[in-house]
Amino acid sequence: MPIIDVTTDLDSRTLVMTTEFPVTVERLWQVWADPRQLEQWWGPEGYPATVTEHDLTPGGTVSYHMTSPEGEKFPGGWEVLSVEEPRRIELRDYFADADGNPVDSAPESRMTIEFQSVEGGARMVNTSTWASAEDMQKVLDMGVVEGSKSAVSQLDALLAA
Repeated sequence: MPIIDVTTDLDSRTLVMTTEFPVTVERLWQVWADPRQLEQWWGPEGYPATVTEHDLTPGGTVSYHMTSPEGEKFPGGWEVLSVEEPRRIELRDYFADADGNPVDSAPESRMTIEFQSVEGGARMVNTSTWASAEDMQKVLDMGVVEGSKSAVSQLDALLAA
């Protein structure tokens, strides 16, 4: 499994997941930049993602939904805040309604994904920060750590293909 470290800190309201893969930074960048590749790993195993909008440019939107084994859809989205290809992406990550609009009553986070060259490959550091410890606790209780680990574990097969 590519996961090096997962750290949660309610005081700073952050979840940091560090992963490494035996590929170049440019190749790792593609799993975010290509919506068909994003669909192959975004979402826990058994909850595949369908990307319906993908504009990975500042001001753009990425809209998707995950589908449960029972067929239930879980929409989400990202407002793209900044992009430094192939080194950094900053997003507003939110739960969405069936039309893809942010659900104001649900927790949202600021997600920063950083890509670095390391010996033997590339490192990806994903840092999510919530506005409050309460919002972070809600997503922790929903299983965000377990779901994220499951999702990222699917990258090995995609990157090997």
